[in-house]
Amino acid sequence: MSATPKKNVTKLNTDYLHKQEQLQQNTDRKRIGLIRRLTVFGVFAFIVTALMISVLIKQTSAIENKEAEQKKLEQQLTKLEGKQKQLESEIVRLNDDEYIKKIARRDYFLSEDGEIIFNIKND
Repeated sequence: MSATPKKNVTKLNTDYLHKQEQLQQNTDRKRIGLIRRLTVFGVFAFIVTALMISVLIKQTSAIENKEAEQKKLEQQLTKLEGKQKQLESEIVRLNDDEYIKKIARRDYFLSEDGEIIFNIKND
């Protein structure tokens, strides 16, 4: 004997049964269409989200690079401003005749009349 007995049931072909089958087929088609549309929308939303995250990461990286460059340039500007102040003070000192004489004696070993210059090395 088999585990499940066979049932001999004949299917009725009535208008009501035919309409119910058509309604069931339409419902199944709508459900499949809905699933397809939602799948396409989900894939599209995932792609858009991935692109937005990618752009956000690239922009964040670019901003960090620009901030690092800005800090570096600000430090360079500070050094150059200090150098500029030093050079401006040097210009003022170079307008003084006594300072020029001092530099000429130190660097070029020039002397005034009757003056002797001794070069002593500082170790």
